[in-house]
Order: sequence, then structure tokens, then C-alpha cells
Amino acid sequence: MKITNIRISKEDLALLRPYTIAYQTVNHVENILLIIETDTPEIGIGCSAPSELVVGESVNDAFSNLQKHDFSWLIGKEIKYFQQLCYEVYQKFPHSKGSQAALDIALHDLYAKFLGKPLVQVWGQKVLSLPTSVTIGIKGVYETLEEAEEYLEKGFKILKVKLGLNVEEDINRLFQLRKWVGKRIKIRIDPNQGYSKTQFIEFYEKTKKLDLELIEQPLSANAIEDMRSLAPKIKSKIAADESLTNEISAFLLAQRPLACGIFNIKLMKSGGLTEARKIMRVAHRSSMQLMWGCNDESVISIAAALHLAFSSEATHYIDLDGSFDLAQDIAEGGFVLKNGQMSLTDNKGIGVNLINK
Repeated sequence: MKITNIRISKEDLALLRPYTIAYQTVNHVENILLIIETDTPEIGIGCSAPSELVVGESVNDAFSNLQKHDFSWLIGKEIKYFQQLCYEVYQKFPHSKGSQAALDIALHDLYAKFLGKPLVQVWGQKVLSLPTSVTIGIKGVYETLEEAEEYLEKGFKILKVKLGLNVEEDINRLFQLRKWVGKRIKIRIDPNQGYSKTQFIEFYEKTKKLDLELIEQPLSANAIEDMRSLAPKIKSKIAADESLTNEISAFLLAQRPLACGIFNIKLMKSGGLTEARKIMRVAHRSSMQLMWGCNDESVISIAAALHLAFSSEATHYIDLDGSFDLAQDIAEGGFVLKNGQMSLTDNKGIGVNLINK
């Protein structure tokens, strides 16, 4: 199976509802779609949506890099040399996470199709299904309770609540939410780097009774030593997100004493599956639990992340709701969602089909 062509486009995807996090409000997103064509009917499908605030690169930056790139090094290559091709992706695009992710995902999809199996089976499946959290942005108490009830009616069992603008308002909002939902649902929170160390300790002490499942990146991404200095019982609930972008940062967070208890891996931070697997290996060596997150993304990259997540016994949490709020996606399939529980299909590759492409 030889690679014959690379197709790249930028897709503007509207959201069903805008949402607010600690540093921005979002009402639509852009994704890069990358298709690898071959001398067979099979194609490799990749997608990326890097966040400039996290990796220093926008979707436009990555799209421009891909458009200007000479892919002659890839054209004519056999997909059976997949590992070498993935290695070359990172050599050709050393500073473009969006380019890396789109190409790397497409190559993985194509290679698994070449083998005739779902991608997760290339590594070995360790997890069959998990419940995903679904996200509520920063909003007032009434709107939070209204949206929470909507998700409960749809069968979701875990809410992730965005916080980080005002500690007292955040605490009040969570108390009202827990009172409303009772024990019907688990609650995770994500302050998106919104707290100082002092504010976070105050927040933690005042919300201990709310039985929060985990706390995603409460402090600034570069405040790793502040994270490391926290009490072990607090750190065990912290999922490092913006602090964790590559294998090097994973090693730093995993140094003793640990800076967190959970790694939140996102393909848009790592630059695809190849680099995400390196972070995963650090987690295995350091007995770190794994959470898998996302940006607002097509089912293409969400499915890719789910395949890798389910290949690791360290995977305890998934937060792969990034395609749920898209008004219209560019692909379909990839996974089965039932009452908030995500599982993979038996389809080859990452299991997605393009819509009108």
C-alpha cells in the first residue's frame, strides 16, 4: 500500500452552544482535516485542533505549515514502514504540534487499515469501556443546574465543571450543584490555571465534603514546584493538564515527590499518538494514573485518543466530549456512546468515515 497524495483543509465548525473557561469564551472552532490517499481504496484520516494558549500554535499556524510543506518525502512510501514515517513526521515538523497530530493520526489510521484491524488492537486492548465526563463552562448557578439536569437526562454520570475566575463564586456554585444532583453523578472540576497556591488550598479545604473526583490543573502551568509542595492527599486528586505537553514535562512531574497523581494526556498537546505513547510510558513507570482529554475536536481525533487510552491499564478517566457540542462534524463513527459510556467499534483503523468529503 503506497501513499500517493496528501489532502489538507481547514474546517470551521460551529458549536451548539458557546462556553466560557478561565481565559476565553468560545462559540466556534476550527479543525485541520488531513487525508492520506493511497494506490488502494483505503485512506488515512487525521485531524488536529491545537490551542495557541497551551502549545503556542494556532490552527492557522499549523494549517499554513502544512500547506507550504513539500510532502515528496512521504509520497510513494509504503505504509508498512509506518514507524519510520511517524518518526520522520516529528523531524519534518519539530515545532508544529498541529501538523504532527494531523499527520501522525492519519498514518496510524492507515497502518491499522493495512493490517485489517482496529487501531487499539495494534497495541492490545486493556480497557473495554469507560464513562466520559461532559463539560459545563463558567456560568451562573441557575444555568449550571439547568445544564447539569440536561446531561443527567441524557444518561451522563460524570460532570466536569469549569472554574477559575472567582474562588468564592466557584465554591458556592459547586455547593449548589452538589445539592441539586445529590449522589446521582460524579463531579470533576477544572479551574484552567485560575488559582494561586493560597487560593487553591482555601478552595480545597472548603470543598472537601463535596466529594470531588479530581481537580484538573488548578495552578499555573509553570507552577510545578508549588504543585509538588502540596500535601500528598491533595496532589493525588490533581490531574496535570497544561503542565503536561511532552515526555520531558512528564518526567519532571513524575520526579519524587510527585507533582500530581494523574496525567491528563491530550493528542493536541503531545502532537499525536506517537508522542502521547511516550508520556503513557512515563506514567506506567511512575505508577501515575491516566486521564485522556481533548479540545473541541472532530470525532476523528477523539476516536484516535480513545484507541490509545483503551490500550493502557493505567487509564482510569476519560474526558473525551470534544465532539459532542459540534453543530456538525466532518466525520462520523469512531466510537459508541451510550448513557455517557464510551466504547470502540470493531471497524478498521480509528473507525471513522468522512461526511461529504
